[in-house]
Amino acid sequence: MTQTPREFDPQDPNHDLTAPYPEQADARQGSAGAGQLAERPAGGTDLVSGATGAATPAAGAETPREEAPRTETPAQAPEPRQVTRAGMVWAAVASALVVLILLIAFILQNQEYVLVKFFGLEGSVPLGIALFIAAVGGGVLVAIAGAARIIQLRRAAHRARVSRQASQGTPAR
Repeated sequence: MTQTPREFDPQDPNHDLTAPYPEQADARQGSAGAGQLAERPAGGTDLVSGATGAATPAAGAETPREEAPRTETPAQAPEPRQVTRAGMVWAAVASALVVLILLIAFILQNQEYVLVKFFGLEGSVPLGIALFIAAVGGGVLVAIAGAARIIQLRRAAHRARVSRQASQGTPAR
């Protein structure tokens, strides 16, 4: 259970957000003696150890204090990030821009003309452009093979769905 610290002012820029009570913020800033912790308010709960506090002693009265061993609370794991479509699109566009920048640098650095022969055709083009055309051609071939496989799988799924509906007696769409 979370307890809101007393006298918390969210507008105060000097407020110590790590101290559960303002008195502890003063102790950490050095107004209390070195190594001393400020007293908790009467009936308060120490957020670190979970112990309930006793009444605050009168000013000037010294009482012996037993320091309870502080146990380290495990750090809470940060919330997992949600992956959104917009985030994926942004990452894809950013990656594509990096690849395009590298590709432009490659083409600009390889401006020497080379002789290219293809099925009896001959031409002279810059080396960077020739390699870029070859890469795009390879990508087109892979896309065609992938599209053929997707069509094949969709047809098989459609046939299975039609045969399942026919065996159940429902009309096919």
